[in-house]
Amino acid sequence: QVQLVESGGGLVQPGGSLRLSCAASGFTFSSYAMSWYRQAPGKGRELVAGIDSFGRITNYADSVKGRFTISRDNAKNTLYLQMDSLKPEDTAVYYCRRTGNYWGQGTQVTVSS
Repeated sequence: QVQLVESGGGLVQPGGSLRLSCAASGFTFSSYAMSWYRQAPGKGRELVAGIDSFGRITNYADSVKGRFTISRDNAKNTLYLQMDSLKPEDTAVYYCRRTGNYWGQGTQVTVSS
């Protein structure tokens, strides 16, 4: 069955960086577009970034453009989100998603001094 397992979250100071990973299994990873979403406390889940199956086309929420980079390694069945210049408002649970409404369990990112 489809499994998505996020890792790499944690506590970081404003201006710091984190790299999230999403290990995929149970399907042909290279055939699917993937995306990262996040959900802050008391808010709805929002799209952060998406990437096509080849890793050539990406899109970002305006709030993270220029600071976050989505990428994938199809040989390793892994999706990444490099997050730089982090702000307190980036604090949220981050989820990876595959089309067909498959979600990971999420990883907490907290940006605080």
